Amino acid sequence: MTWLDNVAFFESEKFKKIVQVLKEEESAGKTILPKKENLLRAFALTPLDKVKVVILGQDPYPTIGHANGLAFSVNPDISPLPKSLQNIYKELNADIGEPPWDVDGDLTRWAEQGVLLLNTSLSVVAGQPGSHKDIGWGALTNEIIRLLNEECENLVFILWGNFAQRKAMFVDQTKHYVIKSPHPSPLSAYRGFFGSKPFSKTNTYLKEHQIEEIQW
Repeated sequence: MTWLDNVAFFESEKFKKIVQVLKEEESAGKTILPKKENLLRAFALTPLDKVKVVILGQDPYPTIGHANGLAFSVNPDISPLPKSLQNIYKELNADIGEPPWDVDGDLTRWAEQGVLLLNTSLSVVAGQPGSHKDIGWGALTNEIIRLLNEECENLVFILWGNFAQRKAMFVDQTKHYVIKSPHPSPLSAYRGFFGSKPFSKTNTYLKEHQIEEIQW
């Protein structure tokens, strides 16, 4: 199964309208993040038939140089790490004792193990968080979640923040496992993200269903 063969949205007028909006904003001098060649990178790195876990966030980092097409991930040369990613690593360290603190912010290693690192919106205007939440990306992420729900079994959906948690309505929780918590941003991490133990919970569930665990 491939994403392009199973996600009708990529051939739809709605998707063409998103592309048109991005072109118009670029023509107006706005910087769109991530770079266009990375907009669909999450799907390229994590094929549909390899997905084990979905980590769903809000939208890409709005800081130029940070967003690389994978939710919460940055390229290896980025330092210091974005605050949300720092908090993710703090929770990871508290939860399962990893990773060592010299690990960089590139989460490609997760994506290649079957962790779909997706945002509810796949683009943003530099410096303007949430700027593309209403241009049509929501219809795509809804279709992605529905597809995964229907075609797969025993997936783990990790929904961070209010935008992501709204997608739980598309998940049959009798056949998949849903983990909800506040977003890991500094504004909300102390409201329940810390201590939520998503990494150990995920691996416990995968192991119970004879699925190879994620090496976080």
